[in-house]
Amino acid sequence: MMREDTIAAIATAQGQGGIAIVRVSGPEAEKILRAAFRPRKKRDRYVPNLLMYGHIQDENGRDLDECMAVFMSAKASYTREDVAEIHCHGGEACARSVLELTCRLGARVAMPGEFTKRAFLNGRIDLARAEAVMSVIGAQGEAALRSGVRQLEGGVSAFVRQASEKLATLLSGIEAATDFPDEISEDEAAGDLLSGIDEILAMLDARLDERGARILRQGASIVLSGRPNVGKSSLMNALLHRDRAIVTDIPGTTRDVLTERVRLGGIWAEISDTAGLRDANDPIERMGVARAEQAAKQADVVLYVVDASGPLAEEDVFALEHGDGRTLVCLNKADVEVVCSMRTISEINPALEAMEISAKTGQGLDALTAALRRRVGAEDLREDVLVSQRHIDLARQARNALTAAKDALLGGMYVDLCADDIRRALEFLGEITGVNAREDVIDRVFRNFCVGK
Repeated sequence: MMREDTIAAIATAQGQGGIAIVRVSGPEAEKILRAAFRPRKKRDRYVPNLLMYGHIQDENGRDLDECMAVFMSAKASYTREDVAEIHCHGGEACARSVLELTCRLGARVAMPGEFTKRAFLNGRIDLARAEAVMSVIGAQGEAALRSGVRQLEGGVSAFVRQASEKLATLLSGIEAATDFPDEISEDEAAGDLLSGIDEILAMLDARLDERGARILRQGASIVLSGRPNVGKSSLMNALLHRDRAIVTDIPGTTRDVLTERVRLGGIWAEISDTAGLRDANDPIERMGVARAEQAAKQADVVLYVVDASGPLAEEDVFALEHGDGRTLVCLNKADVEVVCSMRTISEINPALEAMEISAKTGQGLDALTAALRRRVGAEDLREDVLVSQRHIDLARQARNALTAAKDALLGGMYVDLCADDIRRALEFLGEITGVNAREDVIDRVFRNFCVGK
């Protein structure tokens, strides 16, 4: 990318709003601002970092809008280039006219992520902190936001730096053992190397939680499962606090997967109502049952709903026998006389958690919500885990390289022959922060950014 040119973009979201911001970055930023913006007070003219009130004017001196503007010199700007921002009234027409004016005055429209890419290339932030910008923008819950802010403040970068320094120390120890074999025995060097590798592996393991990372990025998945007419749709409506699913006494009313979002603590979860599990003659209902089964297989939590006012059916017993750690049994209709109890569930599968609820009266729903929060980790989800899939993949490759070095040492390999695996681990970690990232990797990272950031 040629950084001697000047770029411009609308930095705020599309649509109507109170304010729209047009951002300009590059060597012509101040010149463009001087040509386009007229401060109301002459004493305020283009003082760096001073937000000025005035008017934006086209080449003919015609006012386009009443606005605010600020100029930031390279040493104090986001991109480490001269930056100008024009804060005009929100609305597509107004912001677009200001952007077009900046382009006529010498800028070009920025590519997605180009402002942050320039910040990275100019050394203001590393690649992990650059990616954190989009993590903060795209955060879908408080926990994801806190994780993104932690990354933006250098949490991932600090971890990579610490692990890399320890790897560099291990390499220097290998060199010392190789250069001074009379002073450092092979057994002593191998012992030090093994303990150092174990320490770094523990650091990596503490931050490699792919399930937790996915929940932070995308939210959790909760699926309501069970036979027809046990109250799945009623339970979904109760959890959402509104009528979303159709509730009738007719079996087979729900024929497809119906999904809505619900907040559980600091994270979002998708809760899905599915078709009742039974052998159906209707081909459309059979498709719904197949989709229900597939959704349950992929869920983080399966709420298996049974009608506690009657005995369990064969389908219930089969499902409960095959339930796993994701299954939470809801004994619905607990507001009437209970026939199927928690003891009944325990006798079938003692590993399953069960609770009595009533979707009709709200009985037990607070306890169920608390259980769901625990199941998806809303209370104790670690915010220092690696969230980006790119970071996770690289950290796992670093872990594999270190494991190979450890296995070689335990197998009696000479210490110096493990150096290549340790160097590979160091390179993988360096890619996280962009120390040795290839250009195509960098381009791929910023391609996913929004325009204007």
